[in-house]
Amino acid sequence: MKSRWNDGELASLLNAYVAKGINRDLAIRTYTTRLLGQDPELVLHGGGNTSVKTAFIDRDGSTVDVLCVKGSGWDMGTIEPQGLPAVRLDPLKAMVGYDALTDDEMVMLQRRLLMDPNAPNPSVEAILHAILPFRHIDHTHANAIVSLTNQPHGEDLVRELFPNSIIVPYVMPGFVLAKACDAALRANPTGDGMILLKHGIFTWSNDPREAYEDMIAKIDQAERRLARGRAKPFVPVAIPQEIAAAKDIAPILRGAIAIDTGIEGAPKRLILEHRSSEKILDFCNAETVESLVQRGNATPEHVIHIKRLGIALPAPEAGRLAEWGDTVRAAVKAYQEDYRAYFQRNNDRAGGGKTMLDPMPRVFYVAGVGLFAAGATRKNALVGADVAEATIAVITNAEGISSFEALPEADLFDIEYWSLEQVKLTKQVEKPLTRQVAIVTGAAGGLGLAIAEALRAEGAEVALIDIAEDSVTREAKRLGGLGVACDVTDPAQVDAAIARVVQHFGGVDILISNAGAAFQGRLLEVSEDVFRKAFDLNFWSHHYVARAVVRVMEKQRSGGAIVFNVSKQAVNPGADFGPYGTSKAALMALMRQYAVEHGPSGITANAVNADRIRTGLMTDQMVVERSRARGLTPEAYMRGNLIGREVTGADVAAAFIHLAKARTSTGAVITVDGGNVAAMMR
Repeated sequence: MKSRWNDGELASLLNAYVAKGINRDLAIRTYTTRLLGQDPELVLHGGGNTSVKTAFIDRDGSTVDVLCVKGSGWDMGTIEPQGLPAVRLDPLKAMVGYDALTDDEMVMLQRRLLMDPNAPNPSVEAILHAILPFRHIDHTHANAIVSLTNQPHGEDLVRELFPNSIIVPYVMPGFVLAKACDAALRANPTGDGMILLKHGIFTWSNDPREAYEDMIAKIDQAERRLARGRAKPFVPVAIPQEIAAAKDIAPILRGAIAIDTGIEGAPKRLILEHRSSEKILDFCNAETVESLVQRGNATPEHVIHIKRLGIALPAPEAGRLAEWGDTVRAAVKAYQEDYRAYFQRNNDRAGGGKTMLDPMPRVFYVAGVGLFAAGATRKNALVGADVAEATIAVITNAEGISSFEALPEADLFDIEYWSLEQVKLTKQVEKPLTRQVAIVTGAAGGLGLAIAEALRAEGAEVALIDIAEDSVTREAKRLGGLGVACDVTDPAQVDAAIARVVQHFGGVDILISNAGAAFQGRLLEVSEDVFRKAFDLNFWSHHYVARAVVRVMEKQRSGGAIVFNVSKQAVNPGADFGPYGTSKAALMALMRQYAVEHGPSGITANAVNADRIRTGLMTDQMVVERSRARGLTPEAYMRGNLIGREVTGADVAAAFIHLAKARTSTGAVITVDGGNVAAMMR
């Protein structure tokens, strides 16, 4: 590992922050914290913490010694100065003298010492940072250190490697750890750093660069020791010649871990992230992988992201996915039973009163394919995959020297069900479509984009499909979703587009089949080419997309929702709109057929019938032309319905959202046109 210190970058950041009135020490601390946090070999997603001891001027003009320490919930890699809240140093340091403190008491007392009452909670290791007699304190959960300490003789390894460092056996983070480290520091006041077994490492100095570069030097030393072990410690199993691809098995995995809510047709789903590399496959293909994934986490906080154990699965042989799916579902059932038993025995040990988390696994290790990590959102799934990759690296390194040995389950349970984590459960409020993956076609603008925006606002992960590549990519990025350029009239392109969505999210739950165009012409005059184009886009493309999506939904076995965009032309045809009206009428019939054939699988198929909305199809110019032909003003034309109100894209999007959520409606059409007697459904 090499130092990434850059005087130019520091000077630039320092000048920018100091110009805004940020304390100079805090500005430097922000830079060095980012240096550490941007290296996944050191910390991942909220792990680790840093601090600096400095002085602030209080409102009365007095100088106050403070500890600026990483705040709860902040990521070191992207931290800002406000992510290092200032705590009054002397009373914080004195807290280590208390005989005992509960976690809740510690958090409350630390908050009382904040210079800014609106600042985030200081790190649970703030007291430990306070008692260390140095200005700059760095703490990481470096893979190399954890690889060395998570072994039967891990303490001997680090004592040999770092003879001048303080070694502290594992204890729960927070007040108990601060007490243990205080005692260890008193016993060895000249130690040049601190190794927390099965946890991480502290380095320190009065100089920020020295503290940072000492961390890098020690990690480099640990990596060199690991390099002396076996680089490939695993014996591989035989893999079938032809195995199924990730996109083919992800829906099976995702469906197997859909959480039963007790409400029929409304499971809580999870998003999947797939990873594959040489190191990942070496691990997944190992003869001992089933034992390895049952040993526990690399570092204790990882249990929050990926639970304590994973599931190892055999390679999915192509052509035998039905049998492989049975294996998956049996493994998940066994995992749930084991998790409930684990919770019960540890909850009893802890005195009861804990709220059990869902018992579903968060990581699958599939031979020949790689790892799949699950999370409530795409972001959560990415975090889980990062943590699972780090776990593989730690286990591989440990096995290369001796064998991987994690903390006992009781210690991991205490982190997973920490009171501070349990409190977060009461604050979590998911949106109605969180955990669901929605596809919208014709989504680069107009009504399709309005629907995609509404789905995202309801919590769904969104995939936007459109033929306009630049626009769909831009809009998808804005919404934090996936943009796929695709000509939906080409079945091969459609299959590839849906496969890409599945690869990205793990499956599909909602399809808004919206793409279309208003082809005009009288039946005796319109060309056959125009007629075919109308049916290609307004009928066949909807079938291609629905067909590909339903195949995924059937694999998931957790239902789904399809909503087609039909038109009032399907039930109230108008002159000169033959190609459009007939193709939309065929689309309505297609919707009903999907409802009939796939209702038994819990898949609903419905439609929205809208009229007179300003979209990419009905432009302002078209409104002017149609209103002029009827002798009306554009406003009167757009309000020409029973309730005299103009229908907006948002109104229509709301109807699509309603049908996407509807558990007990299928084969239905919702009309959104302000009231048109001729277009009313029977």
